[in-house]
Amino acid sequence: MWAVFGVFMGNLIGVLPGMGVLASISILLPLTYTMTPTAALIMLAGIYYGSQYGGGITSIMLNLPGTASHAVACLDGNPLARSGKAGSALFMLMLSSFFGATIGILAMILFSPLLVDVAFKFGPAEYFSMMVLGLLAGATLARGSAIKGVAMVVVGLVLGVVGTDVNSGVARFDFGIPELQDGLQIVALAMGLFGIADFLKNINRVGGGGQALAHVSSRSLRPQKGDIKQSRGALVRGTAIGAAFGILPGTGPTIASFIAYATEKKVAKKPERFGRGAIEGIASPEAATSASTQTSFIPTLSLGIPGDPVMALMLGALIIHGIQPGPQMVVEHSDMFWGLIASFWVGNILLLILNLPLIGMWVRMLSVPFRFLYPAALFFVCVGVYSTNNNLFDVWMVLLFGVIGYLFMRLRFEAAPLLLGFVLGPMVEENFRRALLLSRGDAMVFIERPISLAFVSAAVLLIVGLVYSSWRSASKRKAETPENMKHSQTVMQR
Repeated sequence: MWAVFGVFMGNLIGVLPGMGVLASISILLPLTYTMTPTAALIMLAGIYYGSQYGGGITSIMLNLPGTASHAVACLDGNPLARSGKAGSALFMLMLSSFFGATIGILAMILFSPLLVDVAFKFGPAEYFSMMVLGLLAGATLARGSAIKGVAMVVVGLVLGVVGTDVNSGVARFDFGIPELQDGLQIVALAMGLFGIADFLKNINRVGGGGQALAHVSSRSLRPQKGDIKQSRGALVRGTAIGAAFGILPGTGPTIASFIAYATEKKVAKKPERFGRGAIEGIASPEAATSASTQTSFIPTLSLGIPGDPVMALMLGALIIHGIQPGPQMVVEHSDMFWGLIASFWVGNILLLILNLPLIGMWVRMLSVPFRFLYPAALFFVCVGVYSTNNNLFDVWMVLLFGVIGYLFMRLRFEAAPLLLGFVLGPMVEENFRRALLLSRGDAMVFIERPISLAFVSAAVLLIVGLVYSSWRSASKRKAETPENMKHSQTVMQR
């Protein structure tokens, strides 16, 4: 019963733009005081992974990421919806989420002790090297110029260090504004760069519908032929990446989804399709998000280390009920651990049953006139962002980032690498400084540890590959130019 209630509330909250899972769990946490510990954890977990399902729907339909981890779904999901393939995109969202969650649950059942041992092998040096590789891979999220992608990652890194320094407690880049001492809100950044910017881009479309009614046909409610076959590899890769990132404390579904998308773009035979409506661009990151959501319970329950703020709230709920998470939790509170896993199965099957019949309703959202659709979405964005901190300053920041995002859009700068830089920036800095403190300033620690060396080597290979790819493209263009000139001269002579 509590799984049903949790996933229903999570799904509803995820669909509302800006209404983040963190705010909803914070609001509903007092309900758990009168519940048994198992029921409380099951309900909160249902809200968590239920919101992951719902958040992808607004990303595809309105280009408004319900949660930060769904910002990547905007890149290919929204172009698919605009081209009349909304049903196909939503079906793939549901399928990949269910597939990723299923494998994540199996990983929890079969490999929890082993995965805990793997997590223990990651220190600050390994985390730093892994994050650097993630940033380099993230620079490839952008279409077109790789330099623009790197520039956006750097901008994201700068925005990420705004606020109070974790190590020294000194406020940085706050410009005397007290609200900036807590840093910029990721919800405000994601909503502004994607949702508000898209609203400003389409603001002159007065009187028409969000999409032509002709696009909302019975065919658009079904997956396109070959979609599942085309996405099989992406589902497997995305799930593997999500499960791996979920077990590492401090990472979570947002990073997993970005890395999965960057990986998919790298292995694709035609990477230019990404950003224009590639179905793999939904399958891989959504599978990664769901798998990471499930496996992120492993470090929280087994080590007592929360992977993200949502997991910290879960930890708080357990401590309120007098339960101390740790390596002995599976033995001492086996009823809670196995009850939670059983609720995962129930919740994910229920979400599939709940969402698949509603695909037609979500698709028809596109036929609502623009003058009604976007003002309503903006209202929910403002309410959702305000509710995170009960601060009007965050609403103004959304509007500011919306204007900046619109300018970036006009100048052909992609917003996704910026968001990745913002998420990884504080963790890169914190782990870099912590690793150097532990090694007494010896930078060799990053290549002396085997796991860190593997990530550094992969980062170097990625840089070499990018340079080689750019050199080949430049050489090809130079070779084609004389041929084109010669051809044009022949045509003129004729």
